[in-house]
Amino acid sequence: MSSWDAEMTKLGAEGAIDILCRGLADAVAAAPRLPSRASVRFGCASIEVEWPDAPDERLDVEPPAADAPATGTGNRFVVRSELVGTFYRAPEPAAKAFVEVGDFVEAGQQVGIVEAMKLMNPVCAGAAGRVVEILAGDAESVEYDQPLMVLEPGEQD
Repeated sequence: MSSWDAEMTKLGAEGAIDILCRGLADAVAAAPRLPSRASVRFGCASIEVEWPDAPDERLDVEPPAADAPATGTGNRFVVRSELVGTFYRAPEPAAKAFVEVGDFVEAGQQVGIVEAMKLMNPVCAGAAGRVVEILAGDAESVEYDQPLMVLEPGEQD
């Protein structure tokens, strides 16, 4: 077994799939034109993507906007779901929530989980600030781009 295979095995299925997805995304982004089909496999993990009628030219797509400000909240910003799934406020059912209203969070800090297709996807704060409102309940179904919580930018006291 190569050192690469050993490292991938240590990561487990979720880690391997994450690396496969990122690798595939990087390869597609670097390609001069959109491929019609791509397949990546590692052990039992595989990803296959097909683009029917792929255009010959790469389309320029605007990157997603930064967290949109919540309506009527001044300089506050919203942490949104990046997936359709089930939102969880804690790492497991009986555990303490990642954050509560009034807690200060750092940029990149995990504030929740969205479970999608049995994969637990971390929800992280886009910037440092204080949690002023939690909009999604624990174990609540959420949609893509649904607001989960509102943060007020600032520094920890």
